Amino acid sequence: MLQDTQVIRLYQRVTDALNEQWSRGYRFDELRLYLDGYLAALRHTNVVEAYLIHQLEEEAMRYLYDSSNFEILQPEREVDFR
Repeated sequence: MLQDTQVIRLYQRVTDALNEQWSRGYRFDELRLYLDGYLAALRHTNVVEAYLIHQLEEEAMRYLYDSSNFEILQPEREVDFR
């Protein structure tokens, strides 16, 4: 569980970006590459401690592997009660 506020913000950004990429038509392999690049950039810049990046990686991977996060929801039909 993430507790550092900066890491939580990073997690929210990356998961939002993953959903955005998914809605644009990118699939799992490309999302995985995007996440790997995101984490590599964080490690390279030393913005966050390494152990926090590791926690972020675990949570982001859990998010990525949960297929319910990428389901396309069908709009519900309105029922006309006339």
